[in-house]
Amino acid sequence: MKLDYILTKLQKREPTILDYEKFKKSAILIPLLEKDNELHLLFEVRSFQMRTQPGDICFPGGRIEQQDKSPLHTAIRETTEELGIDEKSITEVIPLDYIVSDMGRIIYPFIGTLTSPEEIIPHEAEVEEVFTVPLSFFLETKPERHTVKVHVQPDESFPFELIVGGKDYDWHVRQIDELFYKYEGKAIWGLTAKILTHFVDIIRREP
Repeated sequence: MKLDYILTKLQKREPTILDYEKFKKSAILIPLLEKDNELHLLFEVRSFQMRTQPGDICFPGGRIEQQDKSPLHTAIRETTEELGIDEKSITEVIPLDYIVSDMGRIIYPFIGTLTSPEEIIPHEAEVEEVFTVPLSFFLETKPERHTVKVHVQPDESFPFELIVGGKDYDWHVRQIDELFYKYEGKAIWGLTAKILTHFVDIIRREP
């Protein structure tokens, strides 16, 4: 194989995320709305009938489907389906930084304004309830931070004989910081809290 062929082939391709096609991709919307003359964020409580994460608090959103035109399209579609509102009720949609997880997930967060929150009719199969929290609460409250240690457990057929150190190989136990916000008896944590903290940090910064 010629060097020129390799260089030409590489120069023509657009770099992306390795194994991008294997990642589970989803998009979410952080809904902003006016309530009692104050800016609020809207959250969902996942239905207790859901197979994954029942009862957890999250933002509207879901998996990017093949027919979706873009992550933005997914975020709006999922929000309209879960909240039972018209697409025209969602305005000023702006992307935030997306998350690439080594657990095989990519999440595209957006913020958007709900212009007719009184029209919300949650989809019962997915949403147990919705509630709002004043944005001021998050601007004034630092999240609690707790550590989760993740241990590596190779399977029984793992070829230890091929790596230096064998079964004594130092896998470097990984730590994950989980963030928690507690508001009126509800716990907002996990990726929802991480994305929320990112959003709050952006608007808290001075221009």
